[in-house]
Amino acid sequence: MAEIVQQRLEDRIPGLEQLERVGLFTKKEVRLVIKKSTALEYKLHRPMLRKEDFITYIEYEIGVLELIKKRRLRIGYNFKKDEIEFPIMSRISSVFRRATAKWKDDLQLWLSHVAFCKKWNMKTQVSKVFLSLLAIHPDKPALWIMAAKCEMEDRNSSESARHLFLRALRFHPKNKKVYLEYFRMELMHAEKLRRQQKELEQAEMAMGEYEFSMEILNGKLAEVVYKEATEKIKDAEFVLSFLNIAALFDFTKELQEMILQDLQNKYANDPLTWDYMAKCELEAGLGAEMGAELQSTKEKASDTVRREERSCLVYEEGLKSLQTEAMWTCYATFCWNRFKRKTNVTELKEKVKVLQSTGDADGATRVAVAATKRFSQSVETWSCSLQTLMELGSANVDELFQEALKHVNPKVTLMALWVLQLEWSASTQSPEETEALGLASTVPAVSMEVKKKYLDWSYTTGGYKKARQTFRRCSSFTCEHPFKNITLESTDSLKMSNIRDYYERALREFGSSDEDLWLDYIKEERGPHGQAENSGSIHWRAMKSLEGECVERFVTKYTLLQTGHI
Repeated sequence: MAEIVQQRLEDRIPGLEQLERVGLFTKKEVRLVIKKSTALEYKLHRPMLRKEDFITYIEYEIGVLELIKKRRLRIGYNFKKDEIEFPIMSRISSVFRRATAKWKDDLQLWLSHVAFCKKWNMKTQVSKVFLSLLAIHPDKPALWIMAAKCEMEDRNSSESARHLFLRALRFHPKNKKVYLEYFRMELMHAEKLRRQQKELEQAEMAMGEYEFSMEILNGKLAEVVYKEATEKIKDAEFVLSFLNIAALFDFTKELQEMILQDLQNKYANDPLTWDYMAKCELEAGLGAEMGAELQSTKEKASDTVRREERSCLVYEEGLKSLQTEAMWTCYATFCWNRFKRKTNVTELKEKVKVLQSTGDADGATRVAVAATKRFSQSVETWSCSLQTLMELGSANVDELFQEALKHVNPKVTLMALWVLQLEWSASTQSPEETEALGLASTVPAVSMEVKKKYLDWSYTTGGYKKARQTFRRCSSFTCEHPFKNITLESTDSLKMSNIRDYYERALREFGSSDEDLWLDYIKEERGPHGQAENSGSIHWRAMKSLEGECVERFVTKYTLLQTGHI
């Protein structure tokens, strides 16, 4: 073991000598790097290997790379990169390969390697990592898609991306996501070729070897993908997904028409088809309407009514042959959404403003109160009316707030009214009344947001000490509230012990469902006042505590954090 470690350390010496020679590191710093590297190398050659030792080694080497990068910027030295950075990057990749060979099922390690290679522009290495990963995990469609996108976007190789998608379909012949991303990739490839052709034409250059096939330029390869996919998977929603992707590209008119024709011919008995056709009627003419600058408000309203009527006719035509609950649901949902859209308070705001500007406070108050009776379920109407009364200094504000809380469904957007009331109380009522209001709501989502505002108010009126007391009094803060208190603590006193206490208290309640809380805790420990060595144990606790999709999101974000992307 000692011989291997010694050989690896000797391999580092040329790069370290270059660092000292060009002035990026001092002699003392070089000695420290050797000392630290020696300790890390020995840990990687123990009889019982530990994953955290590999991660620590990688993090240290990435830190060295980042430091070299900053030093280069500071002194303006951009040479000898092959002799300085390249050996370090190769060493990091080698450690990643050893780790993934030992812990093959740890996707975090694999994706960390990918993210590292991307950041440091090791494009060829990225492809190799993905090939190794897919050989072990061919059963995960998301990895195939990720690899293909990497080939297309990072390496600019549509051929390699196409090859990966075709291989993915051998393993997942009926995976909708793979087909849709393959379809998107072919359209992106066609768009890129069209852009290149246009640039050549503008430069008046002879096409020569750059002659492009018109079929490819018009998206025929994407059409092939679509036909193969819809032959294997019979589903109207799937067809609509292709149509929505095609609509993102301005050269796919014929392709869209073909897909739409298929939708109408093959899925006439599916309510999604009628729903889509009806909404197309609503959207028809929108572009022309927006471009008509001289069109009056009345004309716009009339045009909207005509388009809504045409949409309803489509729904009613569909109901003649498709009397199903799903069809009626589509129709009713459309009508309800259009109704809600018309219950805006633009006219109310304009009328109130006119009355206020003329000094008619009584008139403005009457209009505001009348609006709340007419649209008693509309949070926007209540908010507008309450803001009007607050501006006018009306004595009826508190009474109107209570009325609003009775009428508005708490599961909709009641929070806006609670927050508005708290802001009004903070500016007009006594501290005792505001404090009572801050803890009053029993609706969980509302209570959390109100308490957040209450915490802000506590800090404004009493400083961080009062904010800390407020935080401790409230037993149901969301994870944002510890963040706020942590921010106050960091700003005013820099007491890391208190910061850790806030995080630990928040994790006891939210540690299984919020990956961002763990990530921020790790960032705090890696900061100037924390202890970086604690981040490893926090990471492992997070992996054990988080549940479901939170684990995957945490792995992705932690990978980005490790490689400096966040």
